[in-house]
Amino acid sequence: MSDGGLGRLERAPTYRLVYDAIEREILSGRLKIGDPLPTEMELADQFAVNRSTVREGIRLLEQSGLITRDGGKRPRISAPHYQTLASSASRALIMHDVTFRELWEASMLLEPATAELAARNIDAPALAALAANLAEMEAAVDALESGASSDVDAFTALDSAFHEILAEATANRVLMLAHEPVTTLFIPAGRIILPRLKTWRRVLDAHRRIYGFMETKDADGARAWMRKHMDDFRRGYALTGLDFDTPLDAAALMR
Repeated sequence: MSDGGLGRLERAPTYRLVYDAIEREILSGRLKIGDPLPTEMELADQFAVNRSTVREGIRLLEQSGLITRDGGKRPRISAPHYQTLASSASRALIMHDVTFRELWEASMLLEPATAELAARNIDAPALAALAANLAEMEAAVDALESGASSDVDAFTALDSAFHEILAEATANRVLMLAHEPVTTLFIPAGRIILPRLKTWRRVLDAHRRIYGFMETKDADGARAWMRKHMDDFRRGYALTGLDFDTPLDAAALMR
């Protein structure tokens, strides 16, 4: 073939073909959640490969969350947790050089909708989780304002957890899946803004207002205040002097 022609087709590794075949069985419903996976020997015979190849395919299935092991028992089919899927989505967004502007625009659609639905559906355990989160954040802010060293990672973790609790309170798994990677990618921006602007209490006060709307199940109030909270985050980012169109992974290096 000439230099200008098409290149050779590369065959996928055999263990990937094993993974693909089992994944198809799971997605088709022929293998259901909770079903035990056939033994390595059975799979090796079925696919006409050796057991080490099967083992590699199973390892990929475990990494993707499609199967799980209970101790030394045989692997069983499982549903990937939304956080596992969201982590993959976050990595993909970073690799596509997603900017703060894109992230904020998406969040202005997702976060207010999340707050509104959470206010409609929230239950007592979720309210208790929010209250506990606020108590931890209050203690953290008091320590920071008294001159303690700034533990930015701990504070951003509490901030992120508050939004995650709201997402879970919606009882909408599609919204939870869409919400998680956006929340995760805000963490690098928070690490930039918080130490520079000292906006710890401002974040806490916004969370308190949103919590109040959760208590009274005021969906309109929750939506409106979440919009204010996210717009405040955008203003904080602008005050740092960083470019809204800088890819997020680059911005994270500038803390």
